Amino acid sequence: MIEATYIIVQIFVIILVAPLVNGIIKKVKALTQKRKGGPLLQMYFDLFKMFGKTAVVSDVSSWIFRVTPYIVFSTAVAAALMVPVTTLIKPVWYPGDIIMLVYIFALGRFFMMLAALDTGSTFGGMGASREAMISSLIEPSILVSLITVGLIAKSTAVYQIMIFMQDVNNPLIHPVYIMAFCALFIIIIAETSRIPVDDPGTHLELTMVHEAMVLEYSGRSLALMELGAAIKQLVFITLLVNIFIPHDQIIGLTGFGAVGISLLIYLIKVVLASILIAIAEVSTVKLRLFSIPNLAALSFILCFIGFLQYFVFGG
Repeated sequence: MIEATYIIVQIFVIILVAPLVNGIIKKVKALTQKRKGGPLLQMYFDLFKMFGKTAVVSDVSSWIFRVTPYIVFSTAVAAALMVPVTTLIKPVWYPGDIIMLVYIFALGRFFMMLAALDTGSTFGGMGASREAMISSLIEPSILVSLITVGLIAKSTAVYQIMIFMQDVNNPLIHPVYIMAFCALFIIIIAETSRIPVDDPGTHLELTMVHEAMVLEYSGRSLALMELGAAIKQLVFITLLVNIFIPHDQIIGLTGFGAVGISLLIYLIKVVLASILIAIAEVSTVKLRLFSIPNLAALSFILCFIGFLQYFVFGG
């Protein structure tokens, strides 16, 4: 019963909140540019409209193009089940789910790149090649930053790491966690295709990466692709806020009331993280393609310094 409750809460919260993150980021960016911008719930309206439309499929595409939206969405949901939004409901956890988490996302990315190539579109091929380059540069940073925290917690299970971090007094005053936090923040920018790595609002062929890969999709297929990307973004934000800014240890209640308070605090943290991402976006510009390795190198250096500091400060 507890396992079923965990799955229901995870899926419900992740799918419900994921589109809101995009709405917050766009709203903050609009306000900084002295524009009104669209409503916070705009992505919900867009998804509802797209789910009601029939997808248009190219005649030259194969089954890969048709199944990719379902694979991208299902891998995002599967990854979301490994990252608890609250630790007050104990999930079924696996010792190696950090590594599994990274490569479940890699599976969805692999099929997305295949689908981009499948239609023979030049934009799709360009976006797929750029995505392959960016992902190969950023994945080492993901693994090192998460394994560094897992090494300290003596577990590679996300749930166990979050439980351990609740016993750490103010994690963000410790040098190891500061480095890992900064590295993971850069990773979120890169993995969610945001400025300075990519611009999710552009349709200029010289700058498109993620948008180039989903350019051929429409209707329900596009809705699944967009929702899968939003869920992936929220999963990374959840890792950031629930590992480095734990909160369940301050809740002195038990039962459904405690879970409700925990989810409310989690939502507040997600909103603040979304605002921080939006501020980072408006404070910089889109990097040239061949400057992206420098950003990836910076994230790797930060997490590797944190890894070394673990040994310097006595493990």
